Amino acid sequence: MKVLAVTACPVGIAHTYMAAENLQKAGEEMGIDIKVETQGSIGVENPLTEQDIEEADAIIIAADKEVSKERFVGKKLIVTGVQDGIRKPKELIEQIQSGDVAIYRPALRDAENIKNERKKKENPIYKHLMNGVSYMVPFIVVGGLLIAIALTLGGEQTPGGIVIPEDSIWKQIESLGSTAFMFMVPILAGFIAVSIADRPGLVPGMIGGYIAANGSFYGSEAGAGFIGGIIAGFLAGYVALAIKKIKVPKAVQPVMPIIFIPIIASFIVGLLFIFVIGAPVAQIFEALTVWLAGMEGSSSILLALILGAMIAIDMGGPFNKVAFLFGSAMIAEGNYEIMGPIAVAICIPPIGMGLATMMNKKKYLDNEKEAGKASFTMGLFGITEGAIPFAAQDPLRVIPSIVVGSMVGSVIAMIGNVGDRVAHGGPIVAVLGAVDNVAMFFIASIIGVIVTAFMVNFLKKDVVDESTLAVAGGGTIGDLNEEVQEDAESEEVEIEEINKLTSITNIDLIETDLAGETRDDVIDELIGKFDASGILNSKEVFRQAILNRESQSTTGLGMNIAIPHGKSNTVKRPAVAFGIKRDGVDWQSLDGTKAKLIFMIAVPEESAGDTHLKILQMLSRKLMDEEFREQLLNVRSSEEAYELLDTIS
Repeated sequence: MKVLAVTACPVGIAHTYMAAENLQKAGEEMGIDIKVETQGSIGVENPLTEQDIEEADAIIIAADKEVSKERFVGKKLIVTGVQDGIRKPKELIEQIQSGDVAIYRPALRDAENIKNERKKKENPIYKHLMNGVSYMVPFIVVGGLLIAIALTLGGEQTPGGIVIPEDSIWKQIESLGSTAFMFMVPILAGFIAVSIADRPGLVPGMIGGYIAANGSFYGSEAGAGFIGGIIAGFLAGYVALAIKKIKVPKAVQPVMPIIFIPIIASFIVGLLFIFVIGAPVAQIFEALTVWLAGMEGSSSILLALILGAMIAIDMGGPFNKVAFLFGSAMIAEGNYEIMGPIAVAICIPPIGMGLATMMNKKKYLDNEKEAGKASFTMGLFGITEGAIPFAAQDPLRVIPSIVVGSMVGSVIAMIGNVGDRVAHGGPIVAVLGAVDNVAMFFIASIIGVIVTAFMVNFLKKDVVDESTLAVAGGGTIGDLNEEVQEDAESEEVEIEEINKLTSITNIDLIETDLAGETRDDVIDELIGKFDASGILNSKEVFRQAILNRESQSTTGLGMNIAIPHGKSNTVKRPAVAFGIKRDGVDWQSLDGTKAKLIFMIAVPEESAGDTHLKILQMLSRKLMDEEFREQLLNVRSSEEAYELLDTIS
């Protein structure tokens, strides 16, 4: 008998590999030929081939995240949680041996999916949206920075705006950036649809997103922007999902996901957007353009407020484009004092959000902090799209903040008679000499940025990074906090550049013959290693952090492993101490085994989440290898131990 398995957990650190090892062991003990594919945080390892699947008698999916099952159509399939893979591997294989396993067919998908109660309670709209945002962000960053580089090094001021000569290499670089921007909305829509309907949603989602971004389909110069992309993504996803639920003959089922669903969903979404959604959008923005033109000469303050709000509300979308095109038209008529407030408003959202992430790091996840740096830079070059990731992730707090900031900046610029002679915005136009009343330009921009940053930070609540919760939230590495795991599905985890375990440990932090007789004795011994190496400001404070963590639940993982860990401001830099207790020490491990291999992790509080996660990922993968554990237990010197630890990466 040949059995295949796939293991996966949302965080992809320990559960994935523990389930894989236990299934492998159970299969070997029972004389079953078993191969296990792991879908961990580093990607797919030991992948199942088409030949493997063809030859398999049955497949086990032990996962707490969505694992694609299309490749297993027609095979006996068990779908269960990753915990069953860890705790009941023999029972799962015995179920296969008994023949009590159903054959997987797409029509039975919903009945076979096992979803825990927490999964049912999560907000699906937020999850789908974040899936799209996570794929969109790199396109915004790459596109924005390439355009910024091209404008800085190759841009020339002309009466028609900042222009890059056609025969310049910088024109090609600008084109690369524009290409990345062109993909931004289709990628957002496509992966929202994938989150809803799996792979059949990708094509209609991307087509709908492209139509949303390209207003030529429905007579709009501006398109529907990223907001239109979100609408297209959800529309495509739910249309594809509805088609998937239609019962079709068995002969048609295999080609439904690759032919019929994408074609029918694309047809429906495309026509709906062109004739039902797009046309009214185009009419609305044409009316807005006429309305703005009618306001010229009336209250300049009111006009500035409206223009500032339109520039910020959709960050490069249709409202933004209408305001921008209106300002550009005024330049052609010799009126530069309309484009001046617009040029100020353009840079406030991205710079304001970038500043906000720097001012109060507790309110932002690590991926948001990184996006903030790119956003700040894009704002300097008048690229409003830099703020889109923040607005898409938290629209109710971010959009009002950037709108108010841009309105304030725009009004100050209007009062200060700021003019802009080129069709562009941001500090770059002032640096290149295209702005009248430069001092007021910067005053208006700075005040608007500060308003945005303070307002959004006031509205936002402090957040705890998923990775921090996973370590400090009360679960051991083998039993990570369940709620954090669910959240982690829709967030790409950012980790510090710790490529090897030996980059944060050394021979002085290794003890191959611990003397302590109790858990607390061993903890004190390893803390002494940190203290002697100058890693701690206060070993008493750090000891309390370790004990506080132990009081929540044991860090004894089983398999003779314990990984006590603490985060504290008394830690100067991330470090790991390693000790071996030959006869073991009681650590109240889940499997009742004594701890013999003890790794102690110390990280500064500010970097706790990312650093803990990276270290745990490295350790958990390697320590699942029984042969490696035996090798560690057999070392006789710190130098030998260090050589083995040097293989952990």
